[in-house]
Amino acid sequence: MANAAVNADSRTVASSIERPSLTLTRRLRARPEKVYAAWTQAEQLVQWFGPPNMKPATLQAELDVRTGGRYRISFTRDDGEYFEAGGTYREVVPNERLVFTWAWHSTPERESLVTIALKPDSTGTLMVFHHAQFFDETARDNHQRGWSSFFDKLDAFVA
Repeated sequence: MANAAVNADSRTVASSIERPSLTLTRRLRARPEKVYAAWTQAEQLVQWFGPPNMKPATLQAELDVRTGGRYRISFTRDDGEYFEAGGTYREVVPNERLVFTWAWHSTPERESLVTIALKPDSTGTLMVFHHAQFFDETARDNHQRGWSSFFDKLDAFVA
């Protein structure tokens, strides 16, 4: 009986370690300070964040960018569907690193973790974006498509 409990615990640890994640790397045409501001100042974030099929002027952001601070981002798609995501900042290193939890309002139990590292390079900034602890591969794949389109808009915004 004790072995069964140990094996069950091992499976639980293994499945939490094996949850899907994604890493996207982008070279952005701006210094890290400008990219960091685009992520951490609500008035800038609303100018680039969101999918291409979003109703203009529906994007709202409330950001309390400090360790332990919370954020909320919401928008409405062209088809009228409302989306809201939010979480807590776990690590804030100005112009270098942001770590925050991420969960959609519709599935708050599916919290994941985002880490953004910004490094200066010859043409601007190397942004390494890591989103971990997805519920499943479908959630990861959907987020990969979404983040990729957002980062195209981010690059154009900061350039």
